[in-house]
Amino acid sequence: MSALYLIRHSLTLANARHLYGGSTDSPLTGEGRMIARDYRAQWPLPGAELYVSSGMARADETLRLLTGRGADLVLPGLREMDFGAFELRGYEELRHDPAYRRWIEDKSGEVRCPGGECTNSFRARALEAGDVLLHRPESVIVAVCHGGVIVQLMQAWFPGEGRHFYQWQPGPCCGYRIEIGESAPIGYADFPEKGIAPE
Repeated sequence: MSALYLIRHSLTLANARHLYGGSTDSPLTGEGRMIARDYRAQWPLPGAELYVSSGMARADETLRLLTGRGADLVLPGLREMDFGAFELRGYEELRHDPAYRRWIEDKSGEVRCPGGECTNSFRARALEAGDVLLHRPESVIVAVCHGGVIVQLMQAWFPGEGRHFYQWQPGPCCGYRIEIGESAPIGYADFPEKGIAPE
């Protein structure tokens, strides 16, 4: 049995301002760097045989701050959703835009953000990248990626939980420890343990 730590990157300006920040390659804020350093001091990740990043600046920087090293493997499939024309814009600005209303009210997953992705294509590439991680031979893997990616993976891997998007989405530098048996997820735990990390 092996373990995969799926960790969300630390805070960016788009996160702090509640904007859609998917394909925009934003760095961490000063506060985001401080959060990552605090997590490393209080809830250090275990040593891993493989360190993985989405390749985006915020994931790379978080990985370095949490572990002191860069990625052994970059998986672009672990990048956040491309929100196209909605990038770096928020709900208050977009809520009356007909294209935005079509996207957020869509139940099929096929409505594409103008110039970006639809939910189904985003989910498919996230699951393809997740499958790469499930089939790796290393016994401990640390992967720093993005909130939307982590939600897609956890919903697909643990459908019986019945948790909605925001119940699965971890905070900055938080995530899940997934137990892997025979190239399939068989259990998970919050990381850090629920109740000890700051909200």
